[in-house]
Amino acid sequence: MSRSYDCTDGERRKDGMADAASAVRRGELVVVPTDTVYGIGADAFSPSAVAGLLKAKGRGRDMPPPVLVGSVRAAQALIDDLGRHGQDLIEEFWPGPLTLVCVATPSLSWDLGDTKGTVAVRMPMHPVALELLKEVGPMAVSSANISGRAAATTVEEAVEQLGDSVGVYLDSGACSADSPSTIVDLTYAVPRVLRSGAIPIERLREVCGTVIGESTPRRATAAQAEDADQGEGDEDGGHEDAADSGPDGGRTQGTDEPVSDVVSPERPGSEA
Repeated sequence: MSRSYDCTDGERRKDGMADAASAVRRGELVVVPTDTVYGIGADAFSPSAVAGLLKAKGRGRDMPPPVLVGSVRAAQALIDDLGRHGQDLIEEFWPGPLTLVCVATPSLSWDLGDTKGTVAVRMPMHPVALELLKEVGPMAVSSANISGRAAATTVEEAVEQLGDSVGVYLDSGACSADSPSTIVDLTYAVPRVLRSGAIPIERLREVCGTVIGESTPRRATAAQAEDADQGEGDEDGGHEDAADSGPDGGRTQGTDEPVSDVVSPERPGSEA
């Protein structure tokens, strides 16, 4: 049975946060508000939880979810190489509507789907999302909708689409954002925009100098870019493709998010 909590009420928010954190640790799904739209999230390091997320949305492994983090330190543990401009972009735009596609740390033990060794990472600017992420660590998060339908901007819309497939719904009212996150691929020498969004390319160029603009989208193996920010709208309507795979079919997780299953040591701990 799903539980819903009104996070505009202090006591209910406290109870909801505790329940949501416990649910994530048990491998359940939660719906959480972000600075773009509502997202459906799971423990990024639980393959069964991520598989459950994809199943709830009606998506396959070829459209892996992006990863949201509660701190820059948590993001750095997931990324093998930020390139020349990644740190500058993070300092300028995080927390906020900027998703960075990078080569993932090869020692991570997770399975987000067919990601081709990359990960799409974002630190959202929403107090409820950040509180949960700091409590449980990185989460695989996709827009809270069934694939092919509009992303939920209210908890009611998320409940209508996802129902009891989600354990906990954190309700923070209607989302106010009218643009998705901008997605930038840092796996090349020159940053390139995979999807235009809330941060215009002119602002990116103020930080990085040269930035390649968005090209005609191509469907790659993943949907990382699509949801990379908690999706902005209908995933199958093109946003997921909005991230292309790079010049020659590329190594970028494609239009999706995260990294393929990598084997190894420890998962980065949650950030306080």
